[in-house]
Amino acid sequence: MCNSLPSVIRMRLCSSVIHLLMRCLRGCSRQTRGHMLGRLREPLSYISLIMQSLCYNSLTNSDVVTDSLFEPVFWMVDILTRWFGKVFVFLVVTLTSSVLLIAYVSILPLALRTYSIGWIAWHVCYGHWNLVMIVFHYYKATRTSPGYPPKMKNDISFVSVCKKCVIPKPPRTHHCGICRTCVLKMDHHCPWLNNCVGHFNHRYFFFFCLYMTLGCLYCSISGRNLFIDAYNAIDVRLSTFSMFHDRMFHKSIIYMWVLTSTVAVALGGLTAWHAILISRGETSIERHINSKEAKRMKKRGKVYKNPFNYGKVNNWKMFFGVEKRSHWLTRVLLPSGHVPYGDGLTWDIYPLKKDMIPV
Repeated sequence: MCNSLPSVIRMRLCSSVIHLLMRCLRGCSRQTRGHMLGRLREPLSYISLIMQSLCYNSLTNSDVVTDSLFEPVFWMVDILTRWFGKVFVFLVVTLTSSVLLIAYVSILPLALRTYSIGWIAWHVCYGHWNLVMIVFHYYKATRTSPGYPPKMKNDISFVSVCKKCVIPKPPRTHHCGICRTCVLKMDHHCPWLNNCVGHFNHRYFFFFCLYMTLGCLYCSISGRNLFIDAYNAIDVRLSTFSMFHDRMFHKSIIYMWVLTSTVAVALGGLTAWHAILISRGETSIERHINSKEAKRMKKRGKVYKNPFNYGKVNNWKMFFGVEKRSHWLTRVLLPSGHVPYGDGLTWDIYPLKKDMIPV
C-alpha cells in the first residue's frame, strides 16, 4: 500500500498537468483562429465589394445593361470594319468607275447623235462639275485626319478622361473603337471612307454624300427613258436572238439606272439626316446624348439647351466656313480645302449674339 501510494499520486499529477496543457492549447487555438479570421475579414470584405461593384453602380440603367449585353456584337463589328475598310473603299471606287465607264462609252456617243447643242452643253458641264465635286470631296474625306486630342500634358480644358486612352477628353471628343483613339468632334466611323468623320473632315464627308446623291439623281432622272427602252428591248430581243452588242448596251443601261436609283434613295436619306443634325449644331453621337439629357432635364421640370447650337443659319455658315458672300461660290459650289473654324479643342468660337456671321 505504501509503495503504491506515490505511484497513484504521480499518475494524478500527470493527468492534471495534461489537462491543464490541453486547456491551454484549446485557448491558444481559439485565439489563433480569432486572430486569423480578423486578418481575413478585411480582404474578404474588399473582394465582396469588388464583386458587387461589377454588378451594380449608381449609374446602372437599361441602356448600360443593353450595351453590356451587346458588347461582344459591337466588338465583332469593330473588328470586321477595321479589316474590311479598304474593301469598302475599293467598292466605292469600282462602282463609281463602272457608272462612269457606261456613261462615257455607251450614253455619251448616243447623246451626241440625238441631243441638241444646248442639251449637250448642259449635260457635259453639269456632269463633269458634279464628278469633280464627288472625286475631290471623297479623296479629302478619306485622306484628311479627323483630328485627335493631344496626348501630352497641356492646359486645355477637358470634360472627362477617356477610359481606354487614359487621356483628357475635350468637349465633343469621343473614343473610336475602330481607330483605337479619341477623335475631336467625332460624328461616326464611316466604313466607306475607312476613316473617322470628325472635326477636320466632317465637311468633306457631307459634301461627298450630297454631291454623290445629286449625281445619282441626275443619272436616274436623265436615264429614265433609256432604262424603260432597254428593259422593254431585253424582253423582245431575247426571243429574236439580237446581237451581243445590243444586249450588252441594254443590260449596262439597266445596271446603271438600278444602281444609281438605289444609291440616290439610300444615300439621300443619310444626307438629309446629317443636314438636320448640322442645322441643330450636333453630331450623330451628340444627338443620342442630347436626347437622353433632354429627357432627364424634362423630368426635373427643366429644358435642355444644346450649348453648340448657334442657330440654323449660323450653324451652316460655321460648318461651311462661310465668312463672306463670295465664299458661297468658292467654298460651297467649288472645291475648297480650307480648314474649319477652331481647333476642335475649345468651342468658345463666337460671342453670344443673334447673328454671329453677318453674311
